[in-house]
Amino acid sequence: MIGIYNYTVILTYLGMGAAFAGISWTIDGRSGMGVICLLVAGLCDMFDGAVASTRECSEEEKRFGIQIDSLSDLISFGVLPVIIACREVPYNKMVATTSGMYLLCALIRLAYFNVSEEDRQRNEEGPREYYYGLPVTTAAIIFPISWALARWTRVPMRNVWPVLLLFVAVLFIAPIRVKKPHIFYKKKHRGDGEK
Repeated sequence: MIGIYNYTVILTYLGMGAAFAGISWTIDGRSGMGVICLLVAGLCDMFDGAVASTRECSEEEKRFGIQIDSLSDLISFGVLPVIIACREVPYNKMVATTSGMYLLCALIRLAYFNVSEEDRQRNEEGPREYYYGLPVTTAAIIFPISWALARWTRVPMRNVWPVLLLFVAVLFIAPIRVKKPHIFYKKKHRGDGEK
């Protein structure tokens, strides 16, 4: 079978599986489970680089790691938040427009990251120190917190989610420099996606 099937990609695959479960539950009317799955996908994404860094990877494995992580991120932190928004907020043109813009900006952000990360790895050693634009993976923090706050304060999601989607979408592609947190580890071997 084509692809990479070693332990360095297990958490990436599990994160995508959690996102798919979240999409399925949300479509079935269980948005709370979708939000929990978004958190689980975020946890998998947070640690997949630490797992990958325990193995010396070939150039092909590094490049595969960059691509597979970003594809998984698009499902987890692009599609899943949009599905939750479409389920939680009564459908209207604003929700459709902001959801589409959010997904497009996430796609552009991830594609740009892949290109710049491959270039960076050809010219530099060690982990990335800065991102340009807000990393897409921050959706695993931003949306669950806003969802919980909206529930706790009883603010209707229709007043929060479309504006939040648009705001975060702009930050994804804004030319701002964001310091990369090195909380748990510094990636050494696998050219992984955004963290």
